Amino acid sequence: MRFFGLKTCDTCRKAEKALRAAGYKASVIDVRVDGVSGEDLKRFLDAFGSDLLNRRSTTWRGLSEEDRAKDPLVLLREHPTLMKRPVIESDGKLYLGWGGDVRSALLG
Repeated sequence: MRFFGLKTCDTCRKAEKALRAAGYKASVIDVRVDGVSGEDLKRFLDAFGSDLLNRRSTTWRGLSEEDRAKDPLVLLREHPTLMKRPVIESDGKLYLGWGGDVRSALLG
């Protein structure tokens, strides 16, 4: 399992703690510190489309209209914290966020 998030994100910390308690051994990738490969970003965008962009984030609100109009892949490369978190890859499947649907799928 690979877990893409931020160490400072409360939701990511809750998700990681719950996954570890359920016996998952997650390889944690901090999107700010470790970065996300272009290949992974492309796969995430293919899977989630524009839902991958966190339009409620402080980073998004600080962008100009010109920047917001950029291609999402370019935006995410420039501002990795714009990615909605966490993105979890488990057994070849991708999950976005830590909503009830994701918790149910991974924790049962």
